[in-house]
Amino acid sequence: MITITETAQQHFVKLLAQQPEGTSIRVFVVNPGTPNAECGVSYCPPEAVEATDTELKFDLFSAYVDELSLPFLADAEIDFVTDKMGSQLTLKAPNAKVRKVSDDAPLMERVDYVIQTQINPQLSGHGGHVSLSEITEDGVAILQFGGGCNGCSMVDVTLKEGIEKQLLAEFSGELKGVRDVTEHARGDHSYY
Repeated sequence: MITITETAQQHFVKLLAQQPEGTSIRVFVVNPGTPNAECGVSYCPPEAVEATDTELKFDLFSAYVDELSLPFLADAEIDFVTDKMGSQLTLKAPNAKVRKVSDDAPLMERVDYVIQTQINPQLSGHGGHVSLSEITEDGVAILQFGGGCNGCSMVDVTLKEGIEKQLLAEFSGELKGVRDVTEHARGDHSYY
């Protein structure tokens, strides 16, 4: 569920040694499942543990996750890295903004999950995004581009050479193609 690397565990042990006895850590997501989702780690005194919390036991401490944050922290990793700029705690939670879907979820949900977690983060660098409108009976994903992608001169290349290749590889045998239904209008919002 949540991976806390050995170096991060050592860091937490040092921090917790300076806190009152019985203090643990809490891992949480504020605004889970939204574009504004933010992950965090805080101290968790014994009186702050809720009955609905999930306890993650490590050798020298426990970490607690609240019921609402739990599904959004699937595959999260906490690490403590040191480089020439110094040391810092890092928390990567790829599912914080979108809840992870199961492998047997309907195709529409699985495709949308890949779009939200893998494709849109790439497009966001250009101020763009894409959403899944539908999947036709013959297995074509119908997409709607927005933001900087709307009116961008490279949208066809992005669609065929990027998004379609990725989705067809990910959903081999389930998807047959990808089609854009956006009425592209060039303007100040367009990337190119």
